[in-house]
Amino acid sequence: MARRRTTTGRRRRVRGSLDPKEIIEGAFDLADKVSLDGLSMPMLGRHLGIGVTSIYWYFHKKDDLLDAMAARALHRYVLETTLEDSGDWRETLRGHACRLRRTFLANPVLVDLLLIRSARSPHLVKVGAHITEQVVATLVGLGLSLDEACDTFSAVQLHVRGSVVLRRLHDTNRAVDESSGGSDYYDRSAIDPMVTPLLAAAPAGGHNGDAPDDRNFELGLDYILDYAGNVIADRRASNRSCAAPLPGNVEIRPGRTAAQPDPITPR
Repeated sequence: MARRRTTTGRRRRVRGSLDPKEIIEGAFDLADKVSLDGLSMPMLGRHLGIGVTSIYWYFHKKDDLLDAMAARALHRYVLETTLEDSGDWRETLRGHACRLRRTFLANPVLVDLLLIRSARSPHLVKVGAHITEQVVATLVGLGLSLDEACDTFSAVQLHVRGSVVLRRLHDTNRAVDESSGGSDYYDRSAIDPMVTPLLAAAPAGGHNGDAPDDRNFELGLDYILDYAGNVIADRRASNRSCAAPLPGNVEIRPGRTAAQPDPITPR
């Protein structure tokens, strides 16, 4: 009697029994290894040990999966960088910017999803608006106009995102350059002291050109915050001068205050 042949392969799960959260988590795990661009639906199916049709049951195309990953990334990472009020507007805003940058730099997939790919969701818009409202209200309360407050926070946000994206592109290009034997774009050794002596001498003082490093990020951030601080200080000084007592040579008639105009005597 012939023995029944058995299989040792993994049994596929019944279609519809797979939790979409498991697919998203698996996609993050795989993207960490192969990058977001290298991620494919068949590859994800093999990674999870399921048929690719089970993935298409929930996500009809890769873009749908990436949108779901962006929403999960927002909840998992960006919400961790909400404002932590330190009692000082400058330190609060500076701390927020630095935490946001560290969070992005620690997770390249997050950068690709939320910055380079620019996936936007209603939830992302609501969270971003809530954080912006907090900061703008604080800055307006300190004396900035609404436009100045919005411009200040926008400048901080753009500075963070620009620094992160440039760092991400720099790291990606450096890996390509190293594999091909090329040189790093930010390699200062390529500066010829005979042609550009000032640029050649700058690194001795810690200057690293336009490299997206910590020093340049913090320097640019401080410039933005310094400008806002100067505007606030000037506005407060102006308000104090307006509220100062009148000079001694100004005559105030008895029974009247400086704020009250003389009555108009009819002709």
